[in-house]
Amino acid sequence: MQTLTTLSSLRTALAELPKPLGLVPTMGYLHPGHLSLVHVARRECETVVASIFVNPTQFGPTEDLSTYPRDLESDLTKLRNEGTDVVWTPSKEEMYPPGFQTWVEVEALTKFLEGAMRPGHFRGVTTVVAKLFNAVQPQKAYFGQKDAQQVAVIKQMVRDLNFLIEIIVCPTMREFDGLAMSSRNAYLKGDERRAATVLYRALNAARIAYQSGERSANTLRHLMADTIRTEPLAKMQYVSCAHPVTLKDLDWVEGDALCSMAVYVGGTRLIDNFLLESGVWIT
Repeated sequence: MQTLTTLSSLRTALAELPKPLGLVPTMGYLHPGHLSLVHVARRECETVVASIFVNPTQFGPTEDLSTYPRDLESDLTKLRNEGTDVVWTPSKEEMYPPGFQTWVEVEALTKFLEGAMRPGHFRGVTTVVAKLFNAVQPQKAYFGQKDAQQVAVIKQMVRDLNFLIEIIVCPTMREFDGLAMSSRNAYLKGDERRAATVLYRALNAARIAYQSGERSANTLRHLMADTIRTEPLAKMQYVSCAHPVTLKDLDWVEGDALCSMAVYVGGTRLIDNFLLESGVWIT
């Protein structure tokens, strides 16, 4: 496995490696959810590249950039064990050189949900992902369903900017009690870890109601919100039952739908979602 830090060394290395090439973008502190993406990429591609970069432009001024968990040596060991060919770990200066002033922004899709709660977040995401796509030139790129809005936004960017890249979305990986795997789970202490399962319980409440015949999106939203309110350590930021492509809240669930939420448990902000696609819940 090659571990590289500069764009020039990355391009030199990739010129010698076979195609198709699969990219797994990450911010590090890798857990089995990240590694599941690498595993799928390894199965589908001749060359697998993982990037590790804690992207400062997607963090707001009061968010956790300085304390975001990092463990590069552990990450490299995990990626090596998964058969990764190249790991790119650029510096902030490599990604955003002095005088940087060009941004990629998807407009409509970023006005909802995470975009409404975290102004500027998706501008940072789409800019850094576009730069990663340009640097690596992959044929496929792998993302997790847990970040459902991010997936929708990146797919829109790929369509709009004519990237010749297939976006592969892999299922959310969960802990034994349903909590979606996330690097930020490391922040959860004591009772907060137990309380964090309320997101999964809220999503399950909506799924069970739908499977029992409920089709009112407003009722499904209320069921999720009411479940969250039963947990004293949880503070709901939003719940949504929306169209999975446009992300606009639905009135009636007649086909596909995305049930999603953001919840603070103690001081930790968590997100999760279930996707209803072709009559099947992706949890």
